[in-house]
Amino acid sequence: MAPVRSSADGSGPARRAGRAVGRALHLPITGTARGIRRATHAHGAGESGLGRLIELHAINGAGDVMITVALASTVFFSVPTDEARGRVALYLAITMAPFTLLAPVIGPLLDRLPHGRRAAMAGAMLTRALLAVMMSGAVATGGLELYPAALGVLVASKAYGVVRSAVVPRLLPPKFSLVKANSRVTLAGLLATGAAAPVAAGLHAIGPPWPLYGACAIFVWGTFAAFQLPHKVDEAKGERRARLSTHEAHSQRPGLRTVSRPVLCGLLANASMRGLSGFLIFFLAFLLREHPLAGQSAAVSLGIVGVSAGVGNACGTAVGAWLRARAPEAIIASVLSLTLGVAILAAVLFSGLFMAFLGATAGFCQALAKLSLDAMIQRDVPEAVRTSAFARSETLLQVAWVLGGGIGIALPLNGVLGMSVAAAVVALGTTMALRGLLTTPRPHHPTSPRPRVA
Repeated sequence: MAPVRSSADGSGPARRAGRAVGRALHLPITGTARGIRRATHAHGAGESGLGRLIELHAINGAGDVMITVALASTVFFSVPTDEARGRVALYLAITMAPFTLLAPVIGPLLDRLPHGRRAAMAGAMLTRALLAVMMSGAVATGGLELYPAALGVLVASKAYGVVRSAVVPRLLPPKFSLVKANSRVTLAGLLATGAAAPVAAGLHAIGPPWPLYGACAIFVWGTFAAFQLPHKVDEAKGERRARLSTHEAHSQRPGLRTVSRPVLCGLLANASMRGLSGFLIFFLAFLLREHPLAGQSAAVSLGIVGVSAGVGNACGTAVGAWLRARAPEAIIASVLSLTLGVAILAAVLFSGLFMAFLGATAGFCQALAKLSLDAMIQRDVPEAVRTSAFARSETLLQVAWVLGGGIGIALPLNGVLGMSVAAAVVALGTTMALRGLLTTPRPHHPTSPRPRVA
């Protein structure tokens, strides 16, 4: 005879209904998580470990935006414009100026830790988690003790960025271009930033320290996620250090300057775009607060320009993945020429619409230029020194962003003057991009040697 089944053994109608309700409630979360995992691990990224790095970068972006919202509410939005300008100037003096001196040291220090890249990224995450807790007590008052902690967060964030750029070449799946890999990583960070920003705003509505508590939790998560990367991240067999410059007559050690002129010109062109990004962030933040877009508040005006830049950056990243590594010198020259044209138009026909358009164009072109630079380094720099080259080039780009931000905060709040300065910054980069394009060996000369590092 068949046994009598009852609700006590877990198979009764009430128990089955309870399990169905439970599945219905958690399905959106688990389904979304599985969808994200499938997307990040597609095309061999899961087997190579690139998928885990993509997820780690998304965690990093979410944590950074939490801290950004907390600091912006304290340093920028909570006080009158004149006082906010002084506070941001103080923030730059205490955080950015020391960082400008520390940033060039990050690359050489990482070269001395080729076997500790996972620990370096985990350390950058844990450092920011602890500093977020330290800042939570001072964020409401904006006391001076907030600024040294903010400097530590900035240095840790940029150190993570340098290590991440150096790690990507070690995790490439088979037949996977570096441009495509970097575009996936960057796009994941942008999407995570966009998703976490409204969460951070909601936490700030509860109280000023709450975004920092959220950042602490996210960075603790990132600390453990960093150690989930494959062990090959810490393998540096056969790798050597690269330098940004070298004197060929007195030294046989390779550097980016001896790799090829197009790579160096592409790096300097990207530095101008990164400097433009820092300049626009700080200059437009105060300009739009003093002179918002027609019919909009200062916060909405900043949001419009910020969303425009973010959408442009995401679109540039997606287009870069589609273009792969086709003619990177021509892409860099084209996008900088486009940015220069829009900046000139913004200076001549200054208006809120052109400011938003310039932000979107700068975001789009900066993403394409950076991905093209990655392709050039992959093409011209041998694998033995490629990781070090990425670390050094990323450090230079971070310093350029700092310098651009300093110019933006020091400039008078005159829109035409600001757009003219922006055009001048891009013009310098466009000159270098065109120079690199003109000195690139042509493909119809198969015998023309491409300079490479031995």
